[in-house]
Amino acid sequence: MAKPRRVLILDGYTDEPAGFGVPPYIDVYPRYIAGAFWHIDKSIEIHYLTVDQARVDIREFVKKANTYDTVVVIAGAVVPGKYLGGEPIKLEELKQWFRLVDKPFKILVGAAARWGIGNEGGTVASLPKSVKENFDVIVTGDPEAYILDYTRYGPEHAEPWRIVDDMNIVSEVAVKGARIVRQHPNHGYNLIAEIETFRSCSRWISGGCSFCVTKLYGRPKQRSPRDIVREVEALYRARVRHFRIGRQADILVYGSTSLGQEEWPRPNPRALEQLFYGIRCVAPGLKTLHIDNMNAGTIVRYLDESIEALKVIIKYHTPGDVAALGIETADPRVVKANNLKTLPEESLKAIEVINHYGNRPGYNGLPELLPGINFVLGLAGETAETYRLNEEFIKTIYERGLLLRRINVRKVLVLPGTTMARVGTKIIQKHRSLAKRFQRIVNEYSRRFLERLLPRGSMLSYVYVERYDARLGVTFARQAGSYPIVVEMPCRVDAPAVIRVAIYGYSGRSVRGLPVPLNANTARVTTIAKLLGRSRAAVIASRRPFRSVEELYSVLKPEEYRYFSLSGFTC
Repeated sequence: MAKPRRVLILDGYTDEPAGFGVPPYIDVYPRYIAGAFWHIDKSIEIHYLTVDQARVDIREFVKKANTYDTVVVIAGAVVPGKYLGGEPIKLEELKQWFRLVDKPFKILVGAAARWGIGNEGGTVASLPKSVKENFDVIVTGDPEAYILDYTRYGPEHAEPWRIVDDMNIVSEVAVKGARIVRQHPNHGYNLIAEIETFRSCSRWISGGCSFCVTKLYGRPKQRSPRDIVREVEALYRARVRHFRIGRQADILVYGSTSLGQEEWPRPNPRALEQLFYGIRCVAPGLKTLHIDNMNAGTIVRYLDESIEALKVIIKYHTPGDVAALGIETADPRVVKANNLKTLPEESLKAIEVINHYGNRPGYNGLPELLPGINFVLGLAGETAETYRLNEEFIKTIYERGLLLRRINVRKVLVLPGTTMARVGTKIIQKHRSLAKRFQRIVNEYSRRFLERLLPRGSMLSYVYVERYDARLGVTFARQAGSYPIVVEMPCRVDAPAVIRVAIYGYSGRSVRGLPVPLNANTARVTTIAKLLGRSRAAVIASRRPFRSVEELYSVLKPEEYRYFSLSGFTC
């Protein structure tokens, strides 16, 4: 086969324990793949397409795909959830579409190729034979390693299981592939680039958590601060303004000299400072700089160093950040049976520490840094008592006056290569009714935490409008960042628009808000009442129309000035 000249990258999106690629995020896969092609031959023509763009007209997509000599498909949501910005590619789509795309050389990469794919939690992930038959190569190693060999030598001499040993190569392709982001539909708006600092997990030494595939990457391999900063600079030059240092198992241990040598490496705050300071230097106009995973076990074992690391992050990041803690369970027996990270009292201590240092108001309406916690249901050793302990754990956090930015609950997706593969789904199937009840409880506490975090009348700034649902009469919007809070507005606001929002209501997974300033003369009385109550809304309505700002302010209380103008939104 001739070497590739025209390449199509289809991004079916990824969602992994360390790495996220559902819009507005773009994960490392498309950037590394494009960079690997261009590293060997910069003249190769590469086009990038998302699965949602392909769904608009499947026949047209198939026709277009058949004009390329190479098609690379990225797929694999191994921690599946509910998404606002896009929907990961499904098994049926992999089966059907790529029977019809039959002319190019087809390569499947990502978590689906490496571990399998599952449409929802509580199932066993796999890659069916009917999917495998549709592709020329299933890359079970590092995609960039395969693409480098494929481009240089052709498919006959490229090994799909090859792993990158030298992270300097990763950094080179990351820089060269950065410009592919210009083809993303969210580019120039709220596109968030996921940035990789190291691969695998420090706890690979002990086998890691029973359900997680991150440790299967083997001994952790780190990238240098200089190389990461070079990648951010390349992305910044390509007009990316939102970044998340999210593709690692524990941000606190980045740069640790014992990472890869010890299960619990000591944090290195100096390395984190080099990284974050460097990013700020090369991307001075960035709008978002957030993190993702943090290990509560690191905090309780190395309290002083972890506090210094938290201070570094808060010094250089942007507000509204989330430290995602993989608590997984509050049952000590389940912790032990699944080799998890922390016992309940240790998890609680980590949550308190992050609250203490991160719960400072930020300029965008949210605190600087708050914890988010994850629960996984259906793990080995789980009993009915587990659900009671999980509920008590959340209740304790709330009653201590602490804040959580999110509580994520998912049923275990059983992945090959993990110790949970021996257990399967029998436990979660047994506890289906308990799981449903627990989700209801979590939704209620999530609502309470949101109400505590954003009391009625609170303002969120730099909120990106995403889409209007005509059926519901609701506009959905979010800030850019880690696990952003979804805002539902009961009126139409067209994207693209970056707005301020005043909060008036809450649910388990979102808040309800109004775009501000509202036009005091044209906003519906019922809309004003959502924010100020019926009596205040009636007072304002009785004095309309207002002919000047002074006349408007004579009716409003000083704390209400920020909600209204004479030329704002009509809602």
